Amino acid sequence: MNRSLVLVGVLLVLVGLLWRPLSRLPLFRLPGDFIFDRPGFRFFFPLTSMIVISVVVSLILWLFRR
Repeated sequence: MNRSLVLVGVLLVLVGLLWRPLSRLPLFRLPGDFIFDRPGFRFFFPLTSMIVISVVVSLILWLFRR
């Protein structure tokens, strides 16, 4: 458990440090990310971005288990 918490903390620090370069990536603006924009209502559903993130995280976890 301690190792997991340290790993999550390190990842959060890395994401914080790399926030500006990461924000320039086209993530959450991919084809397949749905935006419903109506007067007084906006709904954003990042379907494609969630799939891409899931695949990347799955690959990273698979590499660590190996």
